Amino acid sequence: MPGSGKSTVGRQLARHLRIDFVDSDAVLEQRLGMPIRDWFEQHGEESFRDHEQAVIDELTQGTAGVLATGGGAVLRPSNRNALHSRCHVFYLRASPEDLARRLRHDAQRPLLQVADPLARLRALYRERDPLYRRTAHYVIEAARPSVQALTNMVLMQLELAGLVPPTRA
Repeated sequence: MPGSGKSTVGRQLARHLRIDFVDSDAVLEQRLGMPIRDWFEQHGEESFRDHEQAVIDELTQGTAGVLATGGGAVLRPSNRNALHSRCHVFYLRASPEDLARRLRHDAQRPLLQVADPLARLRALYRERDPLYRRTAHYVIEAARPSVQALTNMVLMQLELAGLVPPTRA
């Protein structure tokens, strides 16, 4: 979901693992030549999702790294399939109320530029939570923990799965 910490935790995780970090939204903005919010206004969500699908397909075929996607990437079955089959996917789950609190001053997310952002977040959550759960290999409760705590939870899951060596205390 928007505001769950995907990019922030992803950057920390990549730094800790000493691997590349890629934010699909940043790649999209670079390729589109404008902020996502402006693309939404000028070309609509469907056009944006077409570009996003191409970028997700490309990025999930690349070398090992940490990838943060936009919250709506799961809306397309091809994105869900690419992510689930080619990556180890973590869903940072937080309630709409927690997300609204975090995003109350954010003016950059096009889907939240509405009269009642909490109602919008609740609707997004109802629609997307089942898709996130279907796509993810791991669900991390991200309601209140710090970035460091979330990063450590992800690392612990990767260690338990044998995907990274255990961290030395």
